[in-house]
Amino acid sequence: MRGKRMALAMILASSGFAVIAPPAQAQTAPAETLAIDKARIDAALKAMIADGRAAGTSALIWRDGREVYFGAAGMADRDAKRPMRRDTIAQIYSMTKPVTGVALMQLWEAGRFRLDDPLSQYLPEYANMRVYAGKDAAGQPHYVPAERPITVRDILRHTAGFAYGAGPTPAHAAYVAAEPLALNITLAESSRRLAAVPLLFQPGMQWEYSIAVDVQAALVEKLSGQAFATYVRTHIFEPLKMTDTAWRQPDAKRPRFAAMNERNDGKLVQQDAIEAQKLNFRDNALTPGGFGLASTLDDYQCFARMLLNKGELDGARILKPSTVKLMATDQLDPATTERAWLPGKGAVGFGFDFAVRKSPPQTADENRGAVGEFFWDGAASTLFWVDPANKLTAVFFVQTMPYDGTLHRDFRAAVYGAGYRGPAGD
Repeated sequence: MRGKRMALAMILASSGFAVIAPPAQAQTAPAETLAIDKARIDAALKAMIADGRAAGTSALIWRDGREVYFGAAGMADRDAKRPMRRDTIAQIYSMTKPVTGVALMQLWEAGRFRLDDPLSQYLPEYANMRVYAGKDAAGQPHYVPAERPITVRDILRHTAGFAYGAGPTPAHAAYVAAEPLALNITLAESSRRLAAVPLLFQPGMQWEYSIAVDVQAALVEKLSGQAFATYVRTHIFEPLKMTDTAWRQPDAKRPRFAAMNERNDGKLVQQDAIEAQKLNFRDNALTPGGFGLASTLDDYQCFARMLLNKGELDGARILKPSTVKLMATDQLDPATTERAWLPGKGAVGFGFDFAVRKSPPQTADENRGAVGEFFWDGAASTLFWVDPANKLTAVFFVQTMPYDGTLHRDFRAAVYGAGYRGPAGD
């Protein structure tokens, strides 16, 4: 009977009808058996090359404490005729964010701050924030004082009210003019510039993807007394043996670096290497918390496995189990209904620097996955997730811009099966 109900639900979803999820039930194991099909994943990676969505792809999956899949297809650098390899170094952009979150939560474990402390307690520049409140009768921007302070929790869950680039309001224009992510400034200067920019909304009222994780990095620097990159290297990368992950890569590793590819007039065009690699082969003053890392499949898989293993890997304790659980728990108030594009990630909430799956996939087009997984991705279409229900971690590399979510949909379908819905949840 269950199989018939699920088949009917998938038919209705593909026909455009709303599908009502079955009643949630507490389960300790997946409702469906997951079998990793190497041939199916290989075919999906190759198809991404064949249809022109990617120049090169690679993926690494661990399950039950062992590697169950590695595969690669296409070229890391088409101009140089270098194939995608296991040791290829790729730019991971916003997959930097969970690393920053882990660094900040280490300091929380050390008692250096409380989650609901005002951010201005540690970074005083945020003491008197203004909020954009529309335009007056003369068409001039109207600003009001923030009704409450931005908290550390706000910058961990993207509810502070910060912008992240151009947009429709004068507050967005002020953000662009301030250039808080200029590569020639420090994190401290970045924070000072940002604090002078009006907020888009009152703190805590909306979810808006933002520069907040770069503020996290500035806070790590302030609380630890160390340069952010130094702190992350000594407290995360070195204990996890992530030897190829860094903001600044040595020139000797340039031959392993994947080229960036940008879709232009429907075709994927390889970018100029010097311009594409300006984040990783220059001595920039800025070490962003929200982007900038380059890594390998194996390195980032170590980070993902640490999270799956509740904060520890091969004897290196990075976080306490309770802290990982906190980060991977939805932190958004149900009243926070304005969530920008986050619902496009599926039936998810948001924890601390991770999206968190709250319900099984609701339609045939939604990304496959299991309730309780937490994940994030990057601007160049990279992706990783941690799936505790199946004791699985996956890392997917590609260098395609702008972001192409169809690559994630197809990779997840290849990992789980196109009809997989997983555990029903609590």
